[in-house]
Amino acid sequence: MKNLEERSKQYLNPYFGGVLLGLLLLLTVYITGRGLGATGAIKSSIVTAVDRVAPTYAENQAYYSKFLSDDHHPMSNWLVFETIGIFVGAFLSGLIAGRVKKFRIEHSPKITPKTRLIFATLGGMLFGIGSQFGRGCTSGAALSGTATMATAGFLAMMLIFGSGYLFAYFFRKLWI
Repeated sequence: MKNLEERSKQYLNPYFGGVLLGLLLLLTVYITGRGLGATGAIKSSIVTAVDRVAPTYAENQAYYSKFLSDDHHPMSNWLVFETIGIFVGAFLSGLIAGRVKKFRIEHSPKITPKTRLIFATLGGMLFGIGSQFGRGCTSGAALSGTATMATAGFLAMMLIFGSGYLFAYFFRKLWI
């Protein structure tokens, strides 16, 4: 039996993980008729929050009102449960492998934790805005799109990775 230190350095083989992800995606498309994605859960959470804080405003806005009805609550969307499962599964995986430690901010020795948080927050915000313009996150637009052989999926995949490589050149000093 390996000790905790050795187990914490082990990860799933990325090729095997890719095959598992592909099988999960295939199963999801077969069962639900659509692919994976996380932005639907975020949308449902935002619609629910706006409806709780300002119900009249939510009912009068075209975007929010199309997700609100008496028969179907926005949080009963299966994507919400998928996203919760991702967080729970990741936590359990880290717990089992001994990688769950106290909260820490990983950063390059060349930057401060504050700088790391600022750029991570800005990157997350830009990603969120971009996912709304692209009508989906990377898993929804690229992964599910290419799995269904959609031209838009292949285009999204090329642009996501291409822009990632381009921006990585400019921001590499923050990580190395």
